[in-house]
Amino acid sequence: MGMKFACLLLFVTHILNVYAILDPTDFLALQLLRKELNDLPGSNYFESWDFTSDPCSFAGVYCNGDKVVALNLGDPRASSPGLTGRLDPAIGKLSSLVEFTVVPGRILGPLPETFSQLRNLRFLGISRNFISGGIPASFGQLRELQTLDLSFNQLTGTIPYSIGSLPVLSNVILCHNRFTGPVPSFVSSTLTRLDLKHNALSGSISPTSLPASLQFLSLSWNRLTGRVDQVLSRLNRLDYLDLSLNQFTGSIPSELFSFKLSNLQLQRNSFTGSVKPVDHVTIPTVDLSYNKLWGEVSPLFSMVQNLYLNNNKFSGRVPASFVNRLGSNIQILYLQHNYLTGIDMSPTVEIPMSISMCLQYNCMALKVQTPCPLKAGKQKTRPTQQCIEWKKSKIKN
Repeated sequence: MGMKFACLLLFVTHILNVYAILDPTDFLALQLLRKELNDLPGSNYFESWDFTSDPCSFAGVYCNGDKVVALNLGDPRASSPGLTGRLDPAIGKLSSLVEFTVVPGRILGPLPETFSQLRNLRFLGISRNFISGGIPASFGQLRELQTLDLSFNQLTGTIPYSIGSLPVLSNVILCHNRFTGPVPSFVSSTLTRLDLKHNALSGSISPTSLPASLQFLSLSWNRLTGRVDQVLSRLNRLDYLDLSLNQFTGSIPSELFSFKLSNLQLQRNSFTGSVKPVDHVTIPTVDLSYNKLWGEVSPLFSMVQNLYLNNNKFSGRVPASFVNRLGSNIQILYLQHNYLTGIDMSPTVEIPMSISMCLQYNCMALKVQTPCPLKAGKQKTRPTQQCIEWKKSKIKN
């Protein structure tokens, strides 16, 4: 591309003497990018891209002096159909570019390696398109990058370790792709959001691979394994945590329930052990369902609005504090498919219609019939033999 670009550059320099003030290299880079992209039917984003006028007046083009510093391709309105085509490697010629975004559309092909030449780039957002291939390891040269959003594409391969080495990352959003391999270690002390859900990542997570600065962490819908108790104990600034639908093992650290979380999703893993918060849990939604957790249900969970403890191995009686808070605080209480032996609830108690509570398939006769989700099955109580065997196993242990 070098010789062709140089020849075109001479021609463009002559044209710019008449028509524009933009740097000739940037002018030509915009022309080459435009050549590979088109509006989808119903979009008119490129209508203003008339190269007989100053490109700094084009839609989505922002300049500082004679250099392009931001390029937002496509109409940002939600109803816009977006663009189609491919990203030309000429993107790397926009040497002063600080921000590059593409609206949702049907842009195909790989990420150009030449992105790595944009040493001033701080924001890179290309989500909800059809970008394929892998993330070039050379992206590790983007030392000023703060936000990397490549979500909802068709990217494959491993997430390069060089991405984790970027020093000032704040947001990494790579969800809904086809990445495989491990979660890389991240060194940035300013990283607040890491969203890698809906991929095929595997392996364990090192206790020091995630910075304590994280506020939002989602690794759900992957194939990750191993213990995470030491990892989670360090992340005391978290506001949102979703590790659901993986194969994590080991215990859930007690201090996790004291974090100021808005949402805690740990369902459908292989967590084991008892669950013992150190104080009243005030997290609005806690989902620990479909694990291998055992022991008694802690009364310290009775302030949780939406509590899912179903499909575990909890036993003993349901604390009275749960019954007392039905309607006033608790909105969802799922305790089905455990080994619970009773609940202190009067048969005449009136459960508000707004409450969703399910107790079926435990080792107790239900005094109150409550609606349960369809996937809870039709059996109201666990077979007696299973309850006897469970009690014997507890005595032996």
